Amino acid sequence: MLLPSLRHVVVCGCRGAVRGYQFGNRTPLRQWVVRRGQSTVVAEAGSAQTATGTAVPNAATNRIVGRWLVGCSGLVLGAVVLGGVTRLTESGLSMVDWHLVKEMKPPQTQAEWEAEFSKYQQFPEFKIMNHDMTLTEFKFIFYMEWGHRMWGRLVGLAYILPTMYFWKKGYFNRSMKARVLGLCGFVFFQGLLGWYMVKSGLEEKPESYDIPRVSQYRLASHLGSALLLYSASLWTGLTLLLPPNKFPDTKRVLQLRRFAKGTGALVFLTALSGAFVAGLDAGLVYNSFPKMGELWIPDDLLAFSPTLKNIFENPTTVQFDHRILAMSSLAAITGLYLFARKMRLPRRAKIAIGCLTAMAYTQVALGISTLLLYVPTPLAATHQSGSVALLTFAIWVLAELRKIAK
Repeated sequence: MLLPSLRHVVVCGCRGAVRGYQFGNRTPLRQWVVRRGQSTVVAEAGSAQTATGTAVPNAATNRIVGRWLVGCSGLVLGAVVLGGVTRLTESGLSMVDWHLVKEMKPPQTQAEWEAEFSKYQQFPEFKIMNHDMTLTEFKFIFYMEWGHRMWGRLVGLAYILPTMYFWKKGYFNRSMKARVLGLCGFVFFQGLLGWYMVKSGLEEKPESYDIPRVSQYRLASHLGSALLLYSASLWTGLTLLLPPNKFPDTKRVLQLRRFAKGTGALVFLTALSGAFVAGLDAGLVYNSFPKMGELWIPDDLLAFSPTLKNIFENPTTVQFDHRILAMSSLAAITGLYLFARKMRLPRRAKIAIGCLTAMAYTQVALGISTLLLYVPTPLAATHQSGSVALLTFAIWVLAELRKIAK
């Protein structure tokens, strides 16, 4: 009896030991293997995201892209200012050809300069206005237009080359890829539109007795596209650089946002109307303020037929419209400032609205001075630059008041 009982105890003990080993030692091992496998899967998924570029955009890369776009907008601003000076010095029609690469090298020898001058002499501006121009005078207007065109090529490189680099590094998400492609395409379109504008001033017009100038429609299109490129680049850059302010979506905040958007659109429209003033030399028609001559509303306001033609082709009407838009912009900005004063806004937003208001009054003073002094080139160039500065502050205000994306 003793031996069978002992054998039963040993067998039961061995079975218990085996069962204890299975549940006491094997379970931690299995858990470790499972955790190891999970971490490997997560690491592989993270590597796949990095390889495809979906996990790379972050706060640091957004700051880099934001600074790049703000820098590009600064280059576009330079192109707008330089283009205005080129027009004011009547240099825009000095280069009668357009070549993407060939014209990057200006004439070097005396023979090359004489050949270029000879080509210029075949077009209306020389025949009608500059028939007594010397080669030295021609070199000045040539270098003005050449500098403007080379600056435009610099703008193109500043957009395209970093876009290729950032794209390869995976700095763009899907929406940003669409934006930068649109901006690069707009730069290319802007260059073609510039040459299309210049061609309008090189055409022979036997039926016209007016001085040769580019079409005011094409000039407005060229300036308008530059302002759109500038606005889109600056807006995108600021939204990447400036952390959004947290606003409660109250009725007054919504009203302030709508007010700011309408004011920004009015500022843009006023700047665009300045292109028609420049294209028709409308700043030289009535050099008095606040009246136009002796009247508040001049007699020749609707001298052209049909009536709609006056808005874009009658210098008197163009100047009158620009005055009305400028005063409306000033009134809207003043109203925005007074409306915002009654609200508790973040410090940056208050500073932006204050800068916009100060610039609006400065710009109106510049415009009136330019008009009364018969459009001197330095003052007129400053006034045109002021319009872009005013637009800059309007975009800053909109960036500060933007809604937080959910």
